[in-house]
Amino acid sequence: MQQLATVWNALTPRRRAVVIGATLAMILAVFGLAKVAGSPPMSLLYAGLENGAAGEVVEALESRGVPYEVRGGAIFVPDSQRDALRMTLASEGLPANSTQGYELLDTLSGFGTTSQMFDAAYWRAKEGELARTIVASPFIATARVHIANSSANPFQRDVTPSASISVSASGAAITPAQARALKYLVASAVPGLVPDQVAVIDSAGGLIGTEDDPGGGPSAEDRAVALRDRVQRLVEARVGAGNAVVEVSVDTVTESESIRERRFDPAGRVAISTDTEQESSNDQNSGSPGVTVASNLPDGQAGGNQSSSSQSTDSRERVNYEVSETMREVTRVPGAVRRLTVAVLVNGSFATAADGTQSFVPLPDAELAALRDLVASAVGFDAARGDEITLRSLPFERPEGLGTGPIEPGWFAVPLDPMTLIQLGVLATVALVLGLFVVRPILSGRGGGAAPLALPGAEPAQMALTGEIDEGDDFAPLATLGSGPDFGGLGMVDFDSPAEADPVDRLRALIEERKTETVEILRSWLDEKEEAK
Repeated sequence: MQQLATVWNALTPRRRAVVIGATLAMILAVFGLAKVAGSPPMSLLYAGLENGAAGEVVEALESRGVPYEVRGGAIFVPDSQRDALRMTLASEGLPANSTQGYELLDTLSGFGTTSQMFDAAYWRAKEGELARTIVASPFIATARVHIANSSANPFQRDVTPSASISVSASGAAITPAQARALKYLVASAVPGLVPDQVAVIDSAGGLIGTEDDPGGGPSAEDRAVALRDRVQRLVEARVGAGNAVVEVSVDTVTESESIRERRFDPAGRVAISTDTEQESSNDQNSGSPGVTVASNLPDGQAGGNQSSSSQSTDSRERVNYEVSETMREVTRVPGAVRRLTVAVLVNGSFATAADGTQSFVPLPDAELAALRDLVASAVGFDAARGDEITLRSLPFERPEGLGTGPIEPGWFAVPLDPMTLIQLGVLATVALVLGLFVVRPILSGRGGGAAPLALPGAEPAQMALTGEIDEGDDFAPLATLGSGPDFGGLGMVDFDSPAEADPVDRLRALIEERKTETVEILRSWLDEKEEAK
């Protein structure tokens, strides 16, 4: 302690301030580093909870004595306990869903409950159950369902119920296919509700599945994605994963069309009725003949009778024909494929030459032709429709160079989390402050006008002082007192310096050069000893 006090008294005020500041900074840094190192790494437990559900989770954590942090609307717990806490809290029904379902009907009693109250509670419970079912999907974070049912008014006829769904996606926006699924889910749960009367609203994407798709079928983008995935799987099965890029463009019909057609075919007449009519007549004439010359002769035939008869038949047929007629009504809705284009880019291989250089080798034409046929079959290629398939084998961009093998990870390739980097930075700062502002000023006894750090209270072996200068004596380092004159120009004699061959010779030379200063130093020492007696 006496040595530390002596060192402290030998420092100038400026150096004392530097030492105090460096010591405080080092202490604060050490305490901060200890706190950071002592606190475990925190991981996200829950985020986006409502206030009531978040309060219940925090209360459960406090009852278990688990450390936690609340950052904004998220709750963080130690990383090692996160998974266990999630399962434990889930077994207790936490975080509790604020949306209530059919349990609302349990609170209704038979006394004092009107039919209007029961209907309101029933539809509210129905909305809650549907919201729970929708939130069970991993793609949806929150959901609210509103059903507009006017069955309470008995004087309205032919009133179709409607509904609306407001959702917030956990990742990307809700796709039209997912919106259609939600429509059918709600429509199937409400009697008399049709999917067209259900509106799906995404908080990020707006209204999903509008009247732009009256047919209810997949959109052009959905078809393109489905065809691209199909071709991607097919091509990568041959060239390997990551060696093929597929893009599909589907041009669909966007307008609706209604066609009515009526066609007559004269050659295709059909007899629809036949009318046949027959008439038959028979005439017969008998009587005396007329008076002639022959009838007056004695041998004539005047006394004979003459008769005549006639018969006729008339037949008539009438046939009615109807000309062949065809009536056709065709309604075309949007969504039909008008044209399909597919672009496929596949990677080849690299051949190594004798000098070590690598060159790209594309796939053979026969293999490209086989892949083209497979792609055409997968997408339903139709040349008459104007479809087009482009298949090329080109080298993929390799920013890291061609290379001959994987790069071995070095020491700096070890992944470090941000908290570890912060701890390393604080530790390096503490070490730097400790070295520059504490250790170095104490070990270095010069600079800044400071006096040499000699120890007047040392043992007699180290401070051999008799009052006389003997050339054969081994002098210890000389020090100046605070009450004596300022002899800072004498400097500090470094006896341990390897550059000095003989410290005694150097001390003699120094005394020879500054005899006056040396005599004053010795005189001040002698006066101090006499006063001490």
